[in-house]
Order: sequence, then structure tokens, then C-alpha cells
Amino acid sequence: MRPSRYNGPRQRVLPQVAALPFMERSPLRLDAAGERLRLLHVHAHPDDESSKGAASTAKYVAEGVEVMVATCTGGERGSILNPAMDRPDVLANISEIRRAEMDRARAILGIEQVWLGFVDSGLPEGDPLPPLPDGCFAVTDLDVAVGRLVDVIREFRPHVMTTYDEKGGYPHPDHVRCHEISVAAFDAAADPNAYPGRGAPWQTGKLYYHLTFHRQRFVALNHAMIEAGLESPYAERLANWKPDPEHERRVTTRVECADYFAVRDRALLAHATQVDPEGSWFSVPLEIHQRAWPTEDYQLARSTVPTEVPEHDLFAGIAVAAADAGAAADEGRVAV
Repeated sequence: MRPSRYNGPRQRVLPQVAALPFMERSPLRLDAAGERLRLLHVHAHPDDESSKGAASTAKYVAEGVEVMVATCTGGERGSILNPAMDRPDVLANISEIRRAEMDRARAILGIEQVWLGFVDSGLPEGDPLPPLPDGCFAVTDLDVAVGRLVDVIREFRPHVMTTYDEKGGYPHPDHVRCHEISVAAFDAAADPNAYPGRGAPWQTGKLYYHLTFHRQRFVALNHAMIEAGLESPYAERLANWKPDPEHERRVTTRVECADYFAVRDRALLAHATQVDPEGSWFSVPLEIHQRAWPTEDYQLARSTVPTEVPEHDLFAGIAVAAADAGAAADEGRVAV
């Protein structure tokens, strides 16, 4: 493990286990230089890493990929969405509880994590919308926010990054801000003139947007529930959700990861304040999820490596078989 330079508001944390899963097995694939593959997810709040791309994460960890999540905020202003946790004692200690939830999810997924140290902006409601709280993530100076993520990129040196699209996946101000700093940091981390004295420049190979929550997937899940003779939780939602072919066409990359949906669900349930185990998500049996839509879907937004779409792997154009990398090393072309 590389020594960490994280300090100040950033805090790097590891699962409380003897070794991270990627350390416990030989990687199936490496990069062309013979190094382990590295994946960085940038998320707005604790729980986002478990609801978006978590099965892909578990799949890559199982293959020996080093995965890190950069969590922008502590989720301090998040609503309590599980009725069983909607209690005064939980609300009074929400910051500590959400960090503890993240600890559990991190251990389940087998990932590293860094908190960027910003404060949750909350989801404003009303007409007109109220102003965002002073000092929250969404109103933090962009240069400051980008700089913290640049530090993480230059330290971790990911081959691949993921984040949200320009709309944040949904219009939460922290998700939109997360998109903004991720795109800016993708470029700035590689620029030797940007943020000088804060680590060696690093060019990440690819940047993806999470796009799994699209209408086509929910249509498939809805049909599968009806065919199984079960009541679908999506009928009303789909009735009010207009088809958006342009959005569907944005999907470039579908990662087969159905074998890891159970890990995803365990990680999501670890965020007990945010997830109702009796809610609609878990009313669809796991086997129906696996059969009806066995992938997590992404849009390749930026790439500095040759690749062709459609893809089935976030590391397409980067990864080589470990045996091939080893052979190249034996010939003196790379060092493993």
C-alpha cells in the first residue's frame, strides 16, 4: 500500500479487516506496466457507493482491483428514510451514525475510502426553493473542492474514475457539485501547472457516469415481476415516466455483475438510516433482479486510451491478462 499524504479535512479509512480483499488474491488482470488496476468512485454522500455501481465494485474487488470511494460529504442533512430508524436519538447523532454505516458498507465491499470533508447541502424543497445553507458543499469554492479531489487522484492514481452526469443523476445540489468537481479534477490532476506542490500529475485513463437508473431497466424489472405473478412496485412510477430515447442512448458500457447483486444489497442495507428493508427496492426478489437486468450501466464520458463502444468492462483498453503482463516483465519490458 502506498503511504498516504491525506491530512486536514480529508480522511482516508480502510475496512477493519486483516487485509483488503484485493490484497488476498493474485489479480486476474494488470495494466500494461504490470500494476494492479485501480478504480476511483466519486460520490456525494455515504450510501451512494452502495446504491450506484456497488455490484461492479464487488466484481472488480473479487478480481483483484484496488477500489477507492471518495465521499464528498458526511450526509449530515440527509433525511431518515427507514421508519425503524426515524427516532430522536438517531437524528441527534446522525453524523456519527452515518459514518458508522459507511464503515459497515466499506467492509462489505472491501474497498478503501477517503472523506473529502465537505458538509451535506441537503435537498431544498419549496417554491421558490430556499437558499442553500452557508458553508455547504454545493456553495463551497469550486477551486477548493476540486483541489481536494485532485489530491486524492494524484495519491491513488486511478486508471478509471466514475461519477454522475451533468444533472447529478437526479437534481440534488451535492450530486451536481460532485459531477462538477469530478470532471474538473479529472483534467486538473493531469496538469502539472494546476495545484503545484500537491503531488505528481496523474492522467486517469477513463471517466464514466453512472447510468443504471434508466427507464429501460425498470421496464424490464416491471415485466419480470408481472410474469412471475408478483405485484410490481414500479407500475405507478413507469406510468409517470416518459420514455427518453436520447438518455437511453447515452449508455455505452454494461458491466455483467449479477453474481454480486447480493453483495450490493448487503452494502446498501448497512446504511440503515437511508434504506427501508421493507421498501420497494427489496420487494423485487434477487433472482428477478439478476435475470431481468444483470448489468450495471455507465456512460463513457472521457477516455485517454483507445477503446470502442459498446463496452462490457470499465477497464477496456487498459487491462491486460496478468500472465501477459508477467511475460512482458520477464522480457524486461515492464516491472511487476
